[in-house]
This record gives sequence, structure tokens and C-alpha cells, in this order.
Amino acid sequence: MTSDSPMPSPPFPSPGNAALRVVVGNAVASVRNGEASVEEAILHAAVHGWYEGHIQGEDECPGCGFRGELPKHSNRC
Repeated sequence: MTSDSPMPSPPFPSPGNAALRVVVGNAVASVRNGEASVEEAILHAAVHGWYEGHIQGEDECPGCGFRGELPKHSNRC
């Protein structure tokens, strides 16, 4: 996958993320072989895509607060 538009910061994985390609490929395959409806495959891919983006963000910037105003491991209440 490639895109000329800027991507948001994680938890959105980069378009070239290998794990994201697997998640999307599995979603497409599950619809094609009848294991899941389109809606189920989209939900599964969205949840797992978000998670892969979260992991990517942790790897790229451990301890930084680019996911908002709060630093990592701070109380969110």
C-alpha cells in the first residue's frame, strides 16, 4: 500500500506496516471463503489494525505523549 497523503500519528499504523498487511489480507480471505461477513471482517481488521498501530507507536516513541496531552503511563482520570 502506498499513499501520498500524510498519515496520522499512531494508533494508526503506517501503510507499509507488515502486520497491517496480514490483518487486511486475513480479513479479505475470511470474506472470500465465507468465514465472515463483510461487516465482521471490517470490524476485525479495524480492531487489530488499531492495535498494530498502538504497538508501532510504542516502538517508535516509548514514553512520549504524541497520542494527546498526557505522557505515557500517566493517570487519565
